[in-house]
Parts: sequence; structure tokens; C-alpha cells
Amino acid sequence: MGDRTDEPLPRALVVDDEKQVADAYALRLRGLCAVDTVYGGEPALSAVAEGDVDVVLLDRHMPGLSGDDVLDALDDRGFDGRVIMVTAIDPGFDVLDMPFDDYLCKPVEREDVRTAVEQQCTTLGYETLGEYFSLEAKRRVIEAELPAERLEDHEGYRDATTRAERLERRARRLLDDPAALFERFDSVSRESR
Repeated sequence: MGDRTDEPLPRALVVDDEKQVADAYALRLRGLCAVDTVYGGEPALSAVAEGDVDVVLLDRHMPGLSGDDVLDALDDRGFDGRVIMVTAIDPGFDVLDMPFDDYLCKPVEREDVRTAVEQQCTTLGYETLGEYFSLEAKRRVIEAELPAERLEDHEGYRDATTRAERLERRARRLLDDPAALFERFDSVSRESR
């Protein structure tokens, strides 16, 4: 990740009420991700709602809307990215039921932040790829079997095409070199014989 020439970088959102800390994490991710930084819970929810955020680095202890509140709101909204808690709060058994994907205790080394984000991007990339392959297989078998005019008139097919395009772009953004995986998928014939 980070050496792409034809695809944009994964998008990360750093959320911490301590501006210096948030900005330091953003600097650590330079070249690995396109990074946005916000300094509170409400701006975090707005940032996620506005764009394609792949990974959120989230502090737990913030005034107003806490990181735990943000995490719950993201879960309620069906956020389809990954969340890494980056916090000075020592974890307890409560974390077993929390919907995050990784937990880093402050202070965090530069390489640990980068490695955790890279791992979550890769995990999300393969999840996205699986979702894409499932949807695209359905779309392509329909495409192979039905006339083009029927496809154009079907709202569900048009929606599936748009979603497949979005999933493909995201998988390419998140994974280092998925070209061979796409080529293998493309090589399968889905037409009836």
C-alpha cells in the first residue's frame, strides 16, 4: 500500500480531541493513506457521512460525544469501514462487546499505527473484493443471458451495476495489486451452454 500510481490511496479519518495528537497520527500515515483529521465526535460523524472513509482511528475519551458514542453511532449507521481505537483508556472486559476492529493503547509507536492501518485496509479490501465478486457474478450471469434492452429497463440491475463499480474502485484503492484476482474472475465463463 502507498506505492500506487493509478489508484487513489485508502482514506483514513483520525479523530482525537487533542489536536497535536491527531495531527501527529495524520503525519504518521502520510504516503499510506489520504488522511482527514477532526478534533471531536460530532465532526467525526459528519466526516464519515460526507465521504468514503475506509479506516477511522478513534480516541475513546473526548468531551461531548465520546469515542464510545461515535463507535455506537457508526455501528447504528452501518458504517462499512474499519475502526481502530487509539486511546489512553486501559481496556476492560467491556471491549469484548464493542464494534471496533483493533485497539491501540497510547502512546503508540509510528510503525504500530501504520501497520494497524495497513492491516485494516487489507482486511477491508478483501472483504470488499468478496462482496464485489458475489455481486458481479450475479450481474454478469444476468448480462450473459438477457437482452441488453431488458437490462437497461431493470432498476435492480442498474443499481447492482453502480454498486459493483463502487466496490471495484474501493477494492483497488485498498489492495496493493488486485489485478490478478480481477483477471481470474473475468476468465470464468458465466453463459449457459
